[in-house]
Amino acid sequence: MVTVRLENVTKRFGKVVAVDNANLEIKDKEFMALLGPSGSGKSTLLYLIAGIYKPTQGRIYFDDMDVTELPPKERNIGLVFQNWALYPHMKVFDNIAFPLELKKESKEEIKKKVTEVAKMLKIDHLLERYPYQLSGGQQQRVAIARALVKEPGVLLLDEPLSNLDALLRMNVRAELKRLQKELGITAIYVTHDQAEALAMADKIAVIREGEILQVGTPDDVYAKPWCKFVGGFLGNPPMNFVESTVIRESGELLIGESRIPAPPKYAELLKKFDVSKVLLGFRPHDAEVIELKPNMPDPPMLVGEVFAAEPLGRETIVTVVLDDETYVKVFASKEQKFDVRDKVGIVLDLEKALLFDKKTELVLERAFEKKEFS
Repeated sequence: MVTVRLENVTKRFGKVVAVDNANLEIKDKEFMALLGPSGSGKSTLLYLIAGIYKPTQGRIYFDDMDVTELPPKERNIGLVFQNWALYPHMKVFDNIAFPLELKKESKEEIKKKVTEVAKMLKIDHLLERYPYQLSGGQQQRVAIARALVKEPGVLLLDEPLSNLDALLRMNVRAELKRLQKELGITAIYVTHDQAEALAMADKIAVIREGEILQVGTPDDVYAKPWCKFVGGFLGNPPMNFVESTVIRESGELLIGESRIPAPPKYAELLKKFDVSKVLLGFRPHDAEVIELKPNMPDPPMLVGEVFAAEPLGRETIVTVVLDDETYVKVFASKEQKFDVRDKVGIVLDLEKALLFDKKTELVLERAFEKKEFS
C-alpha cells in the first residue's frame, strides 16, 4: 500500500484560498479522517490528493514518488463520492467492472474480481439489478466495490455516508472500518460528522478555512485540543468555554461570583506568565451538577441556574446559565431531577479541564510555546 505526504500544499481559486499551506502525512494502511465544517477545504484537499485538482504550490507524494503532476488515472486511487455516481443504465456487475474494463483486463479476470469484491461487501446477490432497484445502503456498497475492485493503493472517500439515514450510516461505517483493516488499505475519509471521525479514524486532521489546525488520534484530538475551535467542534455536546479572570496571588479563577482553583497542570504557567483573562474549557462529562441546599458545605464550584433539562434515557443534559450570557451543558444521571430555575452548583474534574488564551484561542501551553498570548 501507500504512504501519502503533502508538503506545503496550497490551492487557490482566484482570490479564495481553499487550502492553505497544508502539511500532512497519511501512513501506509492508516485511516485518516479530514474533519471540518462545510466550506473548510477538506474536499478540496481530497481532490488534490486524487489529482482532480492541481495545487497552486507545494508537492504531493505517494511513498517517494512525486505525483503532483500526475492525472488521477495514473495514481492508482479508488474514489467514492457523496452521491455515489453510479451509471443508471448499467447493471451492478457492469458498474463495478467499469474500471477494469478501462484497463482492458480479460473477461475471466473481471468476472473473478467483481465476484470477489461483491461477496466481500455482501452484494453478490444484486449483480444483475440496476441502481434504481437498490436501496441507498446497497447503492453505497456498489460504489465502494467499484472503488476497491481495481485494488487501489489509496482509497479516497468524500462524505460517502451523508445520504444514508442515521441507523444505516452507523452500520455501513462499521463495515467500512472492518473492510479497511482487513484489506490493509490506506484510506482518507472526508466528513463534517465528528462522531464518524471519532468512531472510524486512526488519525483525524481538523480543518478550518483551508488550514489544518490539529492532527492526532481521536483520543488526543478529543481530550487535548490545541485550540478553542477544535474543542468546540468535537463532542456532542461540545466542550464548554467560560471566561475567567486569573487571580495570580491565590492561583484561582474568578468566574462571576465563583472562585475555583486553576487546573493543577497550569499552576506554574500562570505564575510564570502575566495572563489576566483565560477561557476555562471542560467537557460536559467532566463535571458534576448538584442541587444547592441551605447550610451545605461550600466546595469550589461554578454556581448557576437551570435553564433546561433534556432527558436522553440513561442520562440527562442539564443546561445551566452562569450569568446572563454564559451557558454550559453538563450530564446528570437519570435519577437526578432538575426544574427550570433551580439553583445548582457545577463541580469540575480539574485534572481534565483546559485553559485557553482568550485572544488567540490557543490552549495555554501552545500559546506560551508560540509566545502568542494576551
